[in-house]
Amino acid sequence: MSQFYRLDEFRKASARVFFDRQELKQLFSLYSRHVASGEWRDYAIDQAGGAAIFSVFRHTHDAPVFAIAKQPGGPGRGREFVVFSGRERLKRAKTLPEALNIFTKNINLVR
Repeated sequence: MSQFYRLDEFRKASARVFFDRQELKQLFSLYSRHVASGEWRDYAIDQAGGAAIFSVFRHTHDAPVFAIAKQPGGPGRGREFVVFSGRERLKRAKTLPEALNIFTKNINLVR
């Protein structure tokens, strides 16, 4: 007995989100800068609830300091990127560079 599946229906049902090559390049660039400065030591890439999550850790056995999630958007919306610190949502953006702006340090002149 054979059973036929429509691939377009199967793809819609299993629509999972992944980081593409360019996004991984941006995430690892950010990660390497913070590793070089001694702030971060480990990372993990997970997939939960249809979202791709890049988590960074200060110590290997701690909870993640930050998590950058690529989430599917709702109907009529595209994908969105969200930066979390614990359960707190720090930044929400349509593109990854916008979301990663939270990690840029503003240098102020002190007199």
